[in-house]
Amino acid sequence: MTLTLRPSAARGHADHGWLDSRHSFSFAHYYDPEHMGFRALRVINEDVIASAMGFGTHGHHDMEIVTYVTEGALEHRDSMGEHSIIRPGEVQRMTAGTGIRHSEFNASRSEAVKLLQIWLLPAEEGLAPGYEQKMFSDEEKRNRLRLIAAPDGRDGAVTIHQDVALYAAKLDAGARVTHALKAGRGVWLQMIDGQIRLDGRPLRAGDGAAVELADAVAIEADKQSEFLLFDLA
Repeated sequence: MTLTLRPSAARGHADHGWLDSRHSFSFAHYYDPEHMGFRALRVINEDVIASAMGFGTHGHHDMEIVTYVTEGALEHRDSMGEHSIIRPGEVQRMTAGTGIRHSEFNASRSEAVKLLQIWLLPAEEGLAPGYEQKMFSDEEKRNRLRLIAAPDGRDGAVTIHQDVALYAAKLDAGARVTHALKAGRGVWLQMIDGQIRLDGRPLRAGDGAAVELADAVAIEADKQSEFLLFDLA
């Protein structure tokens, strides 16, 4: 097994006043040739958006974009006519494909919204734009890995156009989960909150870790924790 840690404090950081953003991989004005992504995973941004602020209408193409809100509410509008509010527990998947324009704003006038925005390279370019949003309750993620995105949409997950299985978990202190890996696949684990041990290595809020050449990974929570786990080809 090879396990490479990506400490929270080492991430790129941009503070625009209305937006505080931390980048696990190179993004916008943050460029680090040693951190350009992991397999098909290209972007993980941890964003905090001030009340009533957000991203005006802008475009994307040929990218699978997953939004995972951890606090507050995010309002989404796009060129396909979709309009929604994304809250904690809800997962949004947007296929940019041949081109899509959208805006994202904090739906609250009094509280910040916190989220992870994730970009994955699609398995093929030129896909038709698409949108999907589903709710996954805390109970579904309690002390287990709950599949939230997969290429075949199995188990009620959102459908993503790449060979990646994305899981979310909320572990109580002392809880332990394991995840088996098929040959040639790798794991990226992104901490949201709490503290865990990934095969004995401690990870805290904001930390990430890449695992390769492993048959399985074992995760144990030192205290109540939340994280995402990507199983990637």
